[in-house]
Amino acid sequence: MHAVDWGTFELTVAPLAAVGRRRLHGRVAYLGTIRGDGAPRVHPVTPIVSDDALYTFMEPTSPKAKDLRRDPSFTLHAGVEDNNGGEGEFAFSGQAELVTDAAERQRAVAASSYVPAERYIVFALNVSEAVCTLYGEDGPSRTRWPSG
Repeated sequence: MHAVDWGTFELTVAPLAAVGRRRLHGRVAYLGTIRGDGAPRVHPVTPIVSDDALYTFMEPTSPKAKDLRRDPSFTLHAGVEDNNGGEGEFAFSGQAELVTDAAERQRAVAASSYVPAERYIVFALNVSEAVCTLYGEDGPSRTRWPSG
């Protein structure tokens, strides 16, 4: 499936993207990548949601950076805060794109809730599919994009 940038995702499915923005921006989430031997790898990251993109900064020598440079496929998951489901779960998968444009990097820095080190590299995380699970008294409620 084709991946879209965060801004397009928000325009396409605003309610689902709103949950994603609330659950991801400036909070710890878990980035799943694919190691060189094909095994999965999970890393904590702090996503940054700007007006039109979702970014994550990382050390240029980190295993996750190596994974994404080799295979841009990823999944990102914002888990629940407690055993009752807290504010729910939000997860999406897609394609990462290394940001090399200085102006785009500055937009990511400006949107960040922290000051990333100058040596950090930044990836834009584009969305192929997303799912939100909210927990209530009647059980879980899931929303998927694309639906199906």
